[in-house]
Amino acid sequence: MSKKASLDQKQLRAIGHKLKPVVTVAGNGLSDNVLQEVQRALDDHELIKVKIAVGDRDARSALVEALCAETGATLVQSVGNVVLLLKRVKKPDPRLSNLIRVL
Repeated sequence: MSKKASLDQKQLRAIGHKLKPVVTVAGNGLSDNVLQEVQRALDDHELIKVKIAVGDRDARSALVEALCAETGATLVQSVGNVVLLLKRVKKPDPRLSNLIRVL
């Protein structure tokens, strides 16, 4: 990993540290409504936290992989039950984007 990519990851994690989870995935898993809400949040905010309250570590990691595959997001960080997802948009809204508002 290059130094620039490492710096970007650090900046994204620093921004994400201040965020609160916007979506919680619980026992029902990835329903259509949950996927729509995650997609909407990613389109609006670009960088979001998602709380995953399901079974063990293996179930969580499988759910995170499915969530990233379905939404096209990138996993930035995973700590316990909370994951930080990133999906850049072409025309971010400066009032909503967590990347623009912080910088």
